[in-house]
Amino acid sequence: MKFQTLHITEPILKAVKEQGYVVPTPIQEQAIPYALQGRDILGCAQTGTGKTAAFSIPTIQMLKKHYKQSIRSLIVTPTRELAIQIQENITAYAQYTTIRSAVIFGGVPQKPQERILKAGVDILVATPGRLNDLIQQGIIDISHI
Repeated sequence: MKFQTLHITEPILKAVKEQGYVVPTPIQEQAIPYALQGRDILGCAQTGTGKTAAFSIPTIQMLKKHYKQSIRSLIVTPTRELAIQIQENITAYAQYTTIRSAVIFGGVPQKPQERILKAGVDILVATPGRLNDLIQQGIIDISHI
């Protein structure tokens, strides 16, 4: 099976190919079609098997277009290292789309993250502490997710 058979749009396929992927891994092959149907998925696979692509590729495709006013997808992760890794992958897969993403986490100044959020974000990757802080301050609105 190739990524083309998973009904992924051309801009995302181009980005996936540039990342060096030709054949989806088992978790991607099983999860992507269900996610593209709008169904919930729960997947479990070893490190390095492409779980991030399994959920981020369909998310990018389903969002299709950037809307400055709202965060439409939220990915919460326990550590800043994982948040950064997920954000890097989303950026790579969405590079030929209009989808914007950002990562926020604690332990760094908040103001630069606020500026990024004000510029408009479709997909937000966040750690729980900073996410809660920014929600409580009224900087993040999660009502459009």
